[in-house]
Parts: sequence; C-alpha cells; structure tokens
Amino acid sequence: MKPSLLCAILFSFILLYGTAQSQEHKLVKLWETDTLLKVPESVRYDAANKILYTANIDGQPWEKDGKGSVGKVGLDGRIIASEWVTGLNAPKGMGIHAGKLYVADVDVVAVIDIAKGKIIQRIAVDGAKGLNDISIDAKGVIYVSDSQTKKIHRIEKGKAMVVIDNLQGPNGVLVIGSDLYLTNSGGLYKHEKTGALTLIADGMEGGTDGIEAVGNGDFIVSCWAGSVWYVYADGKKDHLLDTREQKINSADIGYDPVSKTVYVPTFFKNSVAAYSLQ
Repeated sequence: MKPSLLCAILFSFILLYGTAQSQEHKLVKLWETDTLLKVPESVRYDAANKILYTANIDGQPWEKDGKGSVGKVGLDGRIIASEWVTGLNAPKGMGIHAGKLYVADVDVVAVIDIAKGKIIQRIAVDGAKGLNDISIDAKGVIYVSDSQTKKIHRIEKGKAMVVIDNLQGPNGVLVIGSDLYLTNSGGLYKHEKTGALTLIADGMEGGTDGIEAVGNGDFIVSCWAGSVWYVYADGKKDHLLDTREQKINSADIGYDPVSKTVYVPTFFKNSVAAYSLQ
C-alpha cells in the first residue's frame, strides 16, 4: 500500500473516530403531551408529588392581561389540568420550596400553595418589567431574572434587591449550594462572590433560556428558538436537540436528575415533550 494512501486512510479513521467521540450525550424522545396547554413557557418537575407544572402564558409574553395559568401534567405525559391555577398574567420560570410553587409573573413573584392549589401571595419586585426565570436556594432565598431590565434580583423575606445589572440578555438562573449560574445572551456564566461573571460556555444561539444541573458538575441549557445543549463543567458542549427548522421552540426546561429525564416546553406548539438523557 502506498504511503500516501495509508496516510489518507489513517486520517479518515482519526477524523471519523474523533467525530464519534465528540458527541457523548443525546436525547431520546419518550412522549409528548396533547396540544392542550396554553403557550407553555416553563416546566417544573416536582419530585415530592411526582408531577410536572407548566407556566402557560396564553397571551402576550409581557402583558398583564390576566390570561396566564399554571397547568399540571403527569409523568406519563397525560394532561391532568391545563389550567390548574389561574389568575396570572404572563407566567414564566418556576421554583419549588417548602410546599410552595413560586412563579415569575411580569413584575411580581406569585406564590402558590401546592396542597391547596391557590395563589396565597404576590411578591412585588420594584422596577421589574419582565421577570423570567426563578431559582431558590435551600434557605428559601429567591433569585429571579428580569429579561426586560437586564437584571437579576434576590428576594429574601419578601424583600427584593438587585444583585446583578447591566446584563445583555439574562434569562435562566440556577442556584447550586451558594453558587449562582445564569444564561446571558448566548452564554452560560457563573456569578462569582466578587461580583464578576465567569464564562463557562458560549455560542448557544437562539435565546439562551433555561438551565438545569445534571448533578455531576455539568449542565443542560435550552435556547428558546429550538435548541438544547449539554454543557460540561469545562465548557465543552454537545448539541442534544435542534428543532429550529421545524419551528418548534424549546423554552425553560425541567429536569429529573434521578430518571435523567428532560422536559421541554414547546411554547407556541402548546405541548411538553419528555426526553431521556443518554
């Protein structure tokens, strides 16, 4: 065999092997709900009650029109109630703490008693115009992004204060222990104790949206336009899902770390799809 031909074969093998090795994770679809949800922007997995909650905008994304609601979906994909709790405006991100579901709703955080299925409080956030995602730490401190004013707020004992401002396009927030992570204009960042933002990964176009922790230092990040990424702690990425050509959105995802199931709200397609992370 000629040396040039041998080199070509070896190069092709290395290229193919490297490509196969570069994608370590994938999503395998399990089910999708009926299209009876009302513009679901966010989905939250409730481990205690083995249920999914969906934040349904059912109107304009930032208007206070009273059309919004929270729905309930079973882990088998069956819609239990498309409008379990009503009386919201344009609800988006959700967080759970001590039996309560916290929902970002334009300029307030609505607090729902899960057992009663009722809104029991609305926490006003001064100056807010587009509250989007929520994450809650072990002590009940709430972090919520405002995509319109480009800020991150911290709410403790019912009082809100700005902790990060002058962002470009904040959306997803996630607290892990005492560490805060956020998505901002195509990138995933860690908010350092000094106030600085450390870039973990960028290049995720289409409106970086939700963040979920895999549990091993890695993350899953969704982009509203129709992409889901696996982001490693070192910044490497796997592109898990791309539904942009089909015009299927992938907004603020939910995640069950035990079953390794990713729940994707499809926004204008009015459904939630479940995928096994492999």
